Amino acid sequence: MLELKPFSASDASRVALLRNHPVILANGFNGTPNPYTVAAAEAFIAAQALKQPAENLAIWLAGELVGSIGLWRKEDVFRLSAGLGYWVGAPYWGKGVATEAIGLFTTYAFATFDIVRLEAGVFAFNQPSMRALEKNGFYLESIRRQAVVKHGQIQDDYVWVKLKHPNQSAPYPTPG
Repeated sequence: MLELKPFSASDASRVALLRNHPVILANGFNGTPNPYTVAAAEAFIAAQALKQPAENLAIWLAGELVGSIGLWRKEDVFRLSAGLGYWVGAPYWGKGVATEAIGLFTTYAFATFDIVRLEAGVFAFNQPSMRALEKNGFYLESIRRQAVVKHGQIQDDYVWVKLKHPNQSAPYPTPG
């Protein structure tokens, strides 16, 4: 059974072990520590503990921490949107873990945060991630051509989106 839970300090060594994989690091932002150390995991977990409600959750499968999924809130005119990011440890690839976690987290995010839109940018070479998003009702909104630089190469960024109310035509609230 898959569960999403807040991180605890005792998760740091497991997070570092799984996150410090070349393919996982290749699919993340360049600002992610590489190598991904226990100290980096401790800093991440400590930062997450300050956020209430939790924005990033640990993915647990059969009593084991196997990955992470979370969001970052956008600001100003984009304040009702959030970016979505996730990773699953290599031993758990191809088992539907990301697909199930995305579904659970999407429900959590729309119920917990004042957002109407989740968007995930996926590098052109990460087809499994695109399939997991599509299986959860995300649609390909755009391909931002030559939008990212990863390992010295210019790449396309595929933007996958899920709307809280896909057929809503009423105006959204404005700041008071």
